[in-house]
Amino acid sequence: MIGLSASYSYSGITALVTGASSGIGAAFAESLAAKGANLILVARSIDVLDEQAARLRSTYGVETETAGVDLTDRSARAGLFDRYAARRIDLLVNNAGVGSHGTFAENPAENALRLIELNCAAVVELARAFLPSMVREATGGIINVGSTAGFQPTPRMAIYGATKAFVVSFSQALSTECRGTGVRVLAFCPGAVATNFGVGLGEPRWTDRIISRAPQPESVVPGALEAFSQSRSMYVPGALNRLAALAVRFAPRYLTASIANKLLST
Repeated sequence: MIGLSASYSYSGITALVTGASSGIGAAFAESLAAKGANLILVARSIDVLDEQAARLRSTYGVETETAGVDLTDRSARAGLFDRYAARRIDLLVNNAGVGSHGTFAENPAENALRLIELNCAAVVELARAFLPSMVREATGGIINVGSTAGFQPTPRMAIYGATKAFVVSFSQALSTECRGTGVRVLAFCPGAVATNFGVGLGEPRWTDRIISRAPQPESVVPGALEAFSQSRSMYVPGALNRLAALAVRFAPRYLTASIANKLLST
């Protein structure tokens, strides 16, 4: 069996980062470039990606390229896989995701299915596309971006919380399957982070009440990379977030659902 070294060197690797145009994805790209990683940046906003890639290339002297892909589109995902089928991808950062707010009965079905397609199906397909070669090479790995919302039911964000619960469970299962292969899999589960997530929900209360006081992406991503380097299967940044994640394991789910409902409806 092949063991894991105590640390992981990012210098010279090739990392593919989804949702890389802003927020946590952009912070991953910045941190990885600073560590000497070459980058493949994936998002829908190709103009933003191209500017970001040029800046990172100039600042850190790493190789960068971009792929403008809508990961909710299965045919577009297939094109991405074909494009990089022959390339060695050392690190996959599955960050692209979307949320929703409001009761399940009020939200259009197509919105729920789009959320599942991006938050779950794309994560699975990307992992399946690149994990086998990592196992064959006995190195590298995957960071799947989950959320503390995945630790309990989240009324008014029911599908989002369920998809993040899937990401957590899927990631930890893969981590166990890859034990002894030389490949790492990490579930990165931040709480609220100061990104445009609330704007994307069309829910200004997130920005005013929660997001405005949340940490910046640049402050939480380095810890995730360190946790990956240490071969951990899960990383939750912030002492209060870790305490809450632990507490919900012992609380009745009806109680945690009621608390989440109150928080997400006020």
